[in-house]
Amino acid sequence: MSEWRRLQEDLAGAGYVATDDLAMALHLAIRLGRPLLLEGAAGVGKTEIARVLSAVLSTRLIRLQCYEGLDASHAIYEWNYQRQLLAIRAAAEGGVTGAAAEARIFSEDYLMARPLLQALQEDKPPVLLIDEIDRADEEFEAYLLEILSDFQVTVPELGTIVAKSRPIVILTSNGTRDLSDALRRRCIYDWVDYPDRATELSILALRHPGLEARLAAQIVAFVQSLRREELEKKPGVAEMLDFAAALSGLGVADLTADPAALQAALVTLLKTRADRAAVPPEVALRLAGKAA
Repeated sequence: MSEWRRLQEDLAGAGYVATDDLAMALHLAIRLGRPLLLEGAAGVGKTEIARVLSAVLSTRLIRLQCYEGLDASHAIYEWNYQRQLLAIRAAAEGGVTGAAAEARIFSEDYLMARPLLQALQEDKPPVLLIDEIDRADEEFEAYLLEILSDFQVTVPELGTIVAKSRPIVILTSNGTRDLSDALRRRCIYDWVDYPDRATELSILALRHPGLEARLAAQIVAFVQSLRREELEKKPGVAEMLDFAAALSGLGVADLTADPAALQAALVTLLKTRADRAAVPPEVALRLAGKAA
């Protein structure tokens, strides 16, 4: 069996159904030591692949959640200023001043490693998830380039810290802004779409193996029809799984049998007031009828 197929099967064994394209992209990123950039709508499983991969490889998952205003002090490192102040006072009382005191406080003992630096300090290659990179400012991408190219970080007071082992880097983006060409050039790329019917049925079977096959087919057909409606936030795979769990918990065996239960279970799929209003009971029943 080819290595990428084996990886695909290992991911499936851990509960993640990866398409051929995604499994191949992930395999190449690991083999070539390159970051993997995954783009796609929210809820298609981009973040989950990092969690499952870390479990498959029995290695640590280190996550950096990006947001507007994220800077190096929160992503890479910062100094423990309180401990440094205490050390300065202790050094002064002991007669240590000048360069000697400075060398003491600007050492790794006072360095607080944030996710990016933590990933470089691991003896065993971790999975480094840089989640929703499109939410960070463009300036932050410049901080990433040194890490993604050379897997090292420069701390002015200490010099260059080189990775003990290369982390497996996965970046995700929901496409809220364009990413720089410099960042894209450093990455293997894949677009992650909503799963097709067969793939989504496989995911549902893996996560809810006790679900009756007919109901499982109805759930997938209903959710995929719902995604074609004019919604602010289309339900992702995680919402589909919650929907299945809710229906199972309510004792529903057929989507068309209990309109009240169906409408109640929609709280797992529709996450805004506008979307709830867009799918009144009659629309839900129409979609359920098509799925039956």
